[in-house]
Amino acid sequence: MGKKAKPSNNENSINPIEYYDITMNILFAIVSEPYYLFHFLTFFSYFSVRLSTSHLFSDQFAGYLLHREFQVLVAFVTLAVVKMVKEETWDGFIADTLLFAKLFLVGISLVVDFHLALWYMLTFLVIYLFTQQPAYMGLGSATQLTPLQLESLLTEGGTSRFWLVEFRSSLSSSCIRTSRVLPELSITFSNKNISFGVVDLGLFPNTAARFGISLGVPDQLPTYILFENAEEVSRFPDMHSATKSSDITKKCLCRHFELDKHLLDYIGGK
Repeated sequence: MGKKAKPSNNENSINPIEYYDITMNILFAIVSEPYYLFHFLTFFSYFSVRLSTSHLFSDQFAGYLLHREFQVLVAFVTLAVVKMVKEETWDGFIADTLLFAKLFLVGISLVVDFHLALWYMLTFLVIYLFTQQPAYMGLGSATQLTPLQLESLLTEGGTSRFWLVEFRSSLSSSCIRTSRVLPELSITFSNKNISFGVVDLGLFPNTAARFGISLGVPDQLPTYILFENAEEVSRFPDMHSATKSSDITKKCLCRHFELDKHLLDYIGGK
């Protein structure tokens, strides 16, 4: 599942193969990832409960409940469409959509029975405690680095003059929402002058202090630092400040680190 881009004039026709691949990826994620599988089973269970208990409702209550379910469906679809337009990555869209779905499911369950709503709240709490949304696994043209590898590149030098490094944690929801931003940037802007790397501070937390990154509450993850010949020249967010995951977009990082300029310099032979 990639970034939601506006179709150009040449992309108006539907590509059946592309939609098939997206559908298969979604189905594979639902089956293979516990986070998605447990959510799917929980949402699906409402239909089983609804059908198995429908004979217990009076005609008046059944009509009232159906009206409320329709209102919930319209509200959910409206919010999902708004998030689809505003959200840059599928990871963020899925996270917000699941949150809306959980709130609406608990709300409509309260109409049916208080105990059913309580059961759903406990179920979502268990899912939250024992699973997490998987991060985007692709790296694009970026390199997964250990702290020692990064230190070696910065001190001994390498083939690239610049290194743009993302410091993230696989345990951070903000990092998961933005996990595909740097890999997708690297596909466009990686060249002999600038390389891209990722360091997982969840695996190497002691490295955070070396680069002036706070892991407190709130933390400063993800943090992006641009190095030139082993010297830090720019970072986002600034030191001692935090930022929301919604502020981290490809457009924002491209502008902050002047990636267009670096690409033009490379093309121009500078």
